[in-house]
Amino acid sequence: MNETEFLDYENMSLPSDSYPYDDTLVPNWCQMDDLYSFSTMFTSILYSLIFLLSLLGNSLVLWILVKYENLTSLTNLFIVNLCITDLAFSCTLPFWIAYYYYGWILGDFLCKVVSATFSVSYYGGVIFLTIMTIFRYLSVVDPLSTLRSQTKKRSVLVSLAIWSISVLVTVPEIIFTQVVTNKGKLQCEYINTTWKFVELCQQFVFFLCSFSTIAICYIRMIKILLGSRSQKRYRTVRLIFAIVLVFFLSWAPYNVLGFLDFLSYMLIIKLSCDSTKQVVFAFDISRKIAFCHCCLNPVLYVFVGVKFRRHLKLLCKKYCSYHSRIEPSSPRAHSFHTGPYEDGSMY
Repeated sequence: MNETEFLDYENMSLPSDSYPYDDTLVPNWCQMDDLYSFSTMFTSILYSLIFLLSLLGNSLVLWILVKYENLTSLTNLFIVNLCITDLAFSCTLPFWIAYYYYGWILGDFLCKVVSATFSVSYYGGVIFLTIMTIFRYLSVVDPLSTLRSQTKKRSVLVSLAIWSISVLVTVPEIIFTQVVTNKGKLQCEYINTTWKFVELCQQFVFFLCSFSTIAICYIRMIKILLGSRSQKRYRTVRLIFAIVLVFFLSWAPYNVLGFLDFLSYMLIIKLSCDSTKQVVFAFDISRKIAFCHCCLNPVLYVFVGVKFRRHLKLLCKKYCSYHSRIEPSSPRAHSFHTGPYEDGSMY
């Protein structure tokens, strides 16, 4: 999963000579120079803003969680891991900015590291959201038995297992990506297009399975919550639902258009020049929307998380000079005295 697809379209060339194709199928007049030049400038500005906002927002969320919240809560620990995946994802953006301008000039090692970090953060985010939703579903169905089983040790083990799976599925990317020369440009890409196709299929399957699981859980949770008068139960589901909804709205177009883009790029499906440009442009826009996701979760915590807003106000009162006379609550004061449905989590 990397930025090479759009770079290759500048000359409408294929990434590998190992794939047989007919040169006459690619029209010489179908150039992407105008689209490429605009995208490079806009992408650099956008990725820089995303990087800064993600760094600021996710660091603030981590700070509030560590300072005020109960990290033995499974939900809070998952939110910590989601912040880490977002931070890891955003830290790859400066490399992609340089890639747009200069090609990949950083060598094979960083090519593998940056590509793997990018993919691990994506897969980790998908799996953490899925497992978080499953545990939230279990807490709605039978809250007392689920909450009693959520020990800190078990939470850590679940997190480590998810990170391990995320790393394992990116092993082929680590092995088979390297710096290649294409039309005089250095690119960080798979050495064989077969592995690129495998990655796209794997990415799509992960996304589809996750979406199906989450949809089933939320349909059943909604049925239960509609028959419940407890507002606490509603609050425990609302934040995770918002996080999941934004995640899938951000990444669904990217996955679908990315698959279509690759098929047309490899001439598996044949498109006219205008159609090709439309697919490339749509995929490029969907990628920018997807990349914005890493800075959106902190915004959701502010607008949806009641407890997060409370903690944020405490920090502002503590560190703003004009509130220096107001004594803030002690750390974690709001985390240990929660109702049975709140799970000590950041709602």
